[in-house]
Amino acid sequence: MERILVVDDDREIVRLMRSYLEKAGYAVLSAYDGETALHTLRREKPDLLVLDLMLPDRDGWDVTRIIRGDAHLAALPIIMLTARVEDSDKIVGLEIGADDYITKPFNPREVVARVRALLRRSSLDRSAATPQVLQVGALHLDVGRRQLKIADAPVDLTPSEFELLRVLMESPGYVFTRDELMDKALGYGIQGLGRTLDSHIKNLRRKIEPDPTNPIYIQTVYGVGYRLEENNR
Repeated sequence: MERILVVDDDREIVRLMRSYLEKAGYAVLSAYDGETALHTLRREKPDLLVLDLMLPDRDGWDVTRIIRGDAHLAALPIIMLTARVEDSDKIVGLEIGADDYITKPFNPREVVARVRALLRRSSLDRSAATPQVLQVGALHLDVGRRQLKIADAPVDLTPSEFELLRVLMESPGYVFTRDELMDKALGYGIQGLGRTLDSHIKNLRRKIEPDPTNPIYIQTVYGVGYRLEENNR
């Protein structure tokens, strides 16, 4: 049974999410502040984190930074949950490593659907006899082991970054529309937050491009979307 840690200082929200997630077949852990959340993460190692942005002690941004900087927790899928609706807040959350972002008030069924989609794409395919390996230029993506290496140097990716790169590397040269890329990689469309994809792409470029301001791999096709360049300079 996959385990979800729900962190929110509003106990009614935690109770509501626990009810819906347990009905969907998940085990649910809970915390009501940032420090307790970090202790629970390190002790229990859940499969996914639903994290409120505004928390006592440490806010959701700080917790996310700590998770992404910890080698033992860095791959944890994170859904950020908050009442703040400004695009700038959403973009900051995604840029520091959140995989998804849901604003309050929310439909609990939507959160369950997002949890299911994120867990599906972040789970390891341990039954594969021969891991699938994708290579474009110096990028070497081992899909079975969920590992990226660039010229033999390992690179840490969030689950969303990994899936976006996997989809791009599976079809080098193909131009994906923004909605198509989000749907194929993340399991749902952009749904009104057009800059979500841009934030993930920006993070990916920081990690894989020799010069993120002049990318040789992930190319923007203006007015359409993105493609992975086959013939790198």
